[in-house]
This record gives sequence, C-alpha cells and structure tokens, in this order.
Amino acid sequence: MSLVEERYEKWVHHPNLDPRYKDVLENMSEEEKNDAFYTTIEFGTAGMRGLLGPGTNRINIHTIRKATQGYANYIKKNGEEACKAGVAIGYDNRHMSRELAFDCADLLAKNNIASFVYDSLRPTPMLSFAVRYNHCFGGIMITASHNPKEYNGYKLYDDKGCQLIPALADAVIKEVNAIEDELAIDANCTEEQKKLITVMGDDVDQDYYKHVLSIQLNPDVKKDIKIVFSPEHGTANIPVRDIFKMTGYTCIPVEEQCTPDPDFSCTPTPNPEQPGAYELALKYAKENDADLILVCDPDADRMGVGVKHNGEYVVMTGNQSGSVEIEYICSQLRAQHKMPEHPVMFNTVVTSDLGEKVAADYGVETEKTLTGFKFIGEKVAKYEITHEKNYVFGYEESYGSLVKPFVRDKDAPQALLILAEACAFYKQQGKDLVDVLEELYQRHGTYEESQVALTLSGEEGAKRIQKILSDLRAEAPKEIAGVKVVKSEDFQTQTIHENGEVRPLEGFTKSNVLKYFLEDGSWVAVRPSGTEPKCKFYYCIRGTDKADAHKKTELAQKAMSELTGA
Repeated sequence: MSLVEERYEKWVHHPNLDPRYKDVLENMSEEEKNDAFYTTIEFGTAGMRGLLGPGTNRINIHTIRKATQGYANYIKKNGEEACKAGVAIGYDNRHMSRELAFDCADLLAKNNIASFVYDSLRPTPMLSFAVRYNHCFGGIMITASHNPKEYNGYKLYDDKGCQLIPALADAVIKEVNAIEDELAIDANCTEEQKKLITVMGDDVDQDYYKHVLSIQLNPDVKKDIKIVFSPEHGTANIPVRDIFKMTGYTCIPVEEQCTPDPDFSCTPTPNPEQPGAYELALKYAKENDADLILVCDPDADRMGVGVKHNGEYVVMTGNQSGSVEIEYICSQLRAQHKMPEHPVMFNTVVTSDLGEKVAADYGVETEKTLTGFKFIGEKVAKYEITHEKNYVFGYEESYGSLVKPFVRDKDAPQALLILAEACAFYKQQGKDLVDVLEELYQRHGTYEESQVALTLSGEEGAKRIQKILSDLRAEAPKEIAGVKVVKSEDFQTQTIHENGEVRPLEGFTKSNVLKYFLEDGSWVAVRPSGTEPKCKFYYCIRGTDKADAHKKTELAQKAMSELTGA
C-alpha cells in the first residue's frame, strides 16, 4: 500500500474523524486523494495556508488541532508564566475561521493555557496589536489573507506581535511533527478550564484606533477629498470606516462588498494585486467623482489604491504606493523637524529600488529583508532594544506596509489613513498621488515593477517549481533580453557572484531565492511562493522613460519565460 493510501485509509476509517469530512473522503477521485494526502501541510513565509478540506495536505479542524497542540507543547516548555500570559486569537471572514479560532482556544484551555479571543472577525494587524495589548506569550490568526475562497490558514505570532521568525517557527514545527496522530486530538476542556478563555471586544479596538490616529502628520489638513472604500467582504469594513469617521474623511463604502461573505460573492477576487478587486469600486468612484479608491484584502494587512488622475483612475502597484508613502512621510518629518536620528526604512529583496532612492534622498537608510513581514518585525524588535536606529517606515512590494510599529505586521488601516492624508495634502497643492509618483520618477529614474506568477498545483507542480530554481542555480543566465547580468545573489547558498568571484551573502536566513542584477540598473528575481503553489518572477526594470521601461519589461519577461520554460 502506498503512503497516500495508508494516510487515506487511516482518515476515512478513523473513529474520531469529524463527520463532515466522511462523504468528501469517500467520493474522492484518485487525483484528489493524492493531492490531499501526498504530503503534510507545512509552514511557509506566512504560516500554514492551504485548501480547505479533509487530508493531511489540507486546512481542516484536525490539521489545525495538530498545529495548535504542537504550539501548546512549545508554550508549556517555556514555563508556567508563558501559559498564564496566554495567546491572543483572531480570525477573518472565511469558511470555518470562527469555528477554528474558538476550537484553538478550547484546545489551549485543555492544556491549561490562557487565551484572548476576539468576539467577531478582526484584521490581522489588530491581532498583532492584541498580543501586545494583553502582554501575551503569542498569537494565532486564522486567515488565508488574499487567497481565493477555497483557502484558509493559520499564522503564529511571538510575544512582540510579530509572525514567528524561522528559529522560533522551527522549534514549534519540531513539536508539531512529534505528534503522530492528528485525528486523536480533541478540544474537550472542562468548565473550569473554559474560564481561561477571555473574549475580547471594544476596549481593545478603541486602543488600536487611538494608536492609528497617532500616525497622522497633518491631522488638520483640509479633507476636501472623497474616498471610495471596499473591504472586499473582509475584516476591514468596521475598523476602516470607524477610523475615517473619527478623522473626518468622506468615505463612500462599496456596500455590496461590506458583508463578511466567505464566498466573496460580489467581487471577482479579494486580492488587491489583481484588477478584479477594483471593478465595483471603480464604478462607485466614477459615479461619485471620487479622488481616491482604497481596497483591503480579507484580513486587512494588504491594501490597494486607485487615484483619479487627468480624469481617469490609475491603480498603483504596491511598489508605487509604498514609494509615495515614503515620500510623504519623510518630506513631512523633515518639514516638521521630526525626523529622528539614525532613521531607517525596511523593505524586501524583491521590492523596487525606487523606495530606497526616495528614502536616501531624505537621509534615511534602507535595510533589506527576505520576503515575509516577520523579518521586518524582527528588525523593529532588534532596534527597539539597541536604539542604534529609529524606525521610519516598512513595506513590501505585495501591497503591505507599516507606518508605526505599535503593530508588528502589515497594517492596511494605517496605510489607508496615511494615503488619504497624503491625497488631501497634495490636493491643496494642485497635485494627485500619481503626480507625486511622476515627480519621483523625474528625480530618481523611471521604473516599471511587475510580477509574473506561474501556478503549478499538486505534487507534480511542486516538483516543477523546484526544477525551475535548481536549473537556474545550475546554469545562471549571463544576460536577460540582451542586457548583461553583472551580479547575482543566491539566498539559498548565501553567495554573491560578481566579476567571476564568489563571496558570502550575509545577514539573511537561507531561502530559495535567486536575484539577477543587470547592467542597466534593472533586476530580476525568482522565488517559490511560501503560501500558494506558484513560482514568482519579480521584475524591477529601469528605463529612460515609461515607454522604454515598459518595452524592456516585456522583453525581460519573455526572456525569462523562454529560459525557464514557464
């Protein structure tokens, strides 16, 4: 009997199998069986994420219990005080999110570990905030972020409200892997143990709102703008609308997308990286002559922005909106004589060079991290202790940023408020946010940033992704679209290749990422997604103007497709 068959037979006949999964298992095709059982679902760059359903390679009540029991064992090894400090738990609008969250609380209680669970769905950044607010040992967030409706996921946080960095995650994973039978775990706690569960509500919300309001740099700016806002059926609806009401901005909600619908019925996609997320918001914007379109992904850590520019609406990339945020924040800190000593901004190795150039213009250093905001959170925690550098901003190309680090994860409500303020501020100068971006291009060079994601599902897809990376590693390109590769970085072998020499690449955890620097100031990077069955190709292409950058981007994408067979 194959490993897949062994796992399948164990599940389908196990006496503790949740009854809802029985029919699904019995009606699986051979292909479905293989995909559900060929491996066990693992932690990636953003925790554990996958398709909902029965199986060892799926998100379900049994795999979540296994992860939570492993986490509980880890907490108990950290002593009685860790158990008393407990775990903050949040969840989004997805199928089973609330059920899984309260099941986690019950299982922790069974292990005599305290928990603080939100009374209803909340954004991921508010979970990070709740960890710090309650002085917890850690946190759990049940969410699949921007993934399609078929997904759910599980993120773990440390006592600083930061997603677990690899060293801590490895310690938890060791405990999880030691559990042999996920189906044997139940969450039946006693009434006395139930008292370890505290349900959180408005008190935590109000303190979070107070902190968000503190990020304003020009709170008295004339708020002569109209904002169309969509939470894409997710968690941002109430918090963002409350914050805009408190600050006096005119916010027009996309009503059809304000219900916490796990099927995302009124949006083609909840992912602000994709055009479909803006379709209905664009309709609202045109009808209301709005200045700004703001959308959040379901767990409200990422956000997208559309800007009315010369009578048309322009949707910015995460790199572009991040660069505009940096420009506004740094320019106002300087103008108000509030720029701290030794200022630092954080972004990732696949984030555009434009933001770094903007920061440097204001004397702000940039430190790069691997993809995953936990690495930025780790840097924030380090400098909070050493005081060597002072945080100014942090962001990723994937539409996530953090203005002030009272949260230690991407925080869309903060980003939406600072972009609204920037929009209002520049409108008084006769400019919009696209005008600001164009000025940045004039000062620092024109860039076109893009990402191409190759989706390869299942066991064969995973093998194909690994082969793409291993083939590139075995024979690195010497040129891309006719432009010479002058340097490459391999984050797996932790080496830099330049001028025929090899030297160490320091300061990063090992990661399966390759990056190629071109002679014209452009670069291309390749990495497998840590949360989806995708191989991602990142392009930061510099041109003499927008047309030139676009043409060179198309050529680079074509060249990489031919090179990898993608």
